[in-house]
Amino acid sequence: MRRSNLYLGNLGEEAALEFLKASGYKILARNYKSKLGEIDIIAADKDTVCFIEVKARASDRFGLPQEALSGFKQRQISKAALGFLKDKKLLEKRARFDVIALTYQKGSPKIELIKDAFELSPEFTY
Repeated sequence: MRRSNLYLGNLGEEAALEFLKASGYKILARNYKSKLGEIDIIAADKDTVCFIEVKARASDRFGLPQEALSGFKQRQISKAALGFLKDKKLLEKRARFDVIALTYQKGSPKIELIKDAFELSPEFTY
């Protein structure tokens, strides 16, 4: 991954964290990794556990940030999310998959929170 992409990704995650905190979310984990996959941010929105993928772009020249979330990546997030819920004994909790899309314009991010961006595939149930 190019340095500029890494920098933009880190910048986007920091902006996403601040946005979530200001919106009343409680951050549970950041950059959660397991053998099943990785999740950018795990947060609680009231009684719901939210698994949040952060997508940042320097512009919309090559499409919207959320369009970069492939089916493969959704499956990886789903696997990791189920593993997290199982490990933390939270399988009975309500959960959802969100995306935070950031497009930078003149150095400032335009932030869009997409709740329920995708659903858990039935093939990944425990």
